[in-house]
Amino acid sequence: MPAVSKRGRGRRTINEINMVPFIDVMLVLLIIFMVTAPLITPSQIALPSVGQAGRQPDRFVRVLIDKDEQLKVSEGSDSGDPQPVQLGQLAARVQQLQTAKGSMPEGGVPVVISADKNVKYEAVVRVMDTLQRAGVARVGLSVQTSR
Repeated sequence: MPAVSKRGRGRRTINEINMVPFIDVMLVLLIIFMVTAPLITPSQIALPSVGQAGRQPDRFVRVLIDKDEQLKVSEGSDSGDPQPVQLGQLAARVQQLQTAKGSMPEGGVPVVISADKNVKYEAVVRVMDTLQRAGVARVGLSVQTSR
């Protein structure tokens, strides 16, 4: 039965929604969420694992990224000093070293990127992208194994 109020001459019904039950339900839901939120575990990302090569290739091209993000390129089996190179000239220099010294092995001469651990991830990805756009097929990362 609707509530009635006496005002003036006659009786009129009050046309308002009772908000108390709505507020009670919302407070109960809020308490439930506050109790269960700490129990929900954050999502875990399953990162892929990679294998380690059994041995180092006989011939490879090494791209060094030092702590100042300077690029240097050398023949991997060469004991000489790596030659500094700009990012725009990297692909041409790598392809020049890949085709030097006779025939290329099956799949091309691999390129190994060695970066200082303090270098930003973005710099390594930029080098990999430059090599990929130039059509260099075999690009790997050099890592130091923990002992």
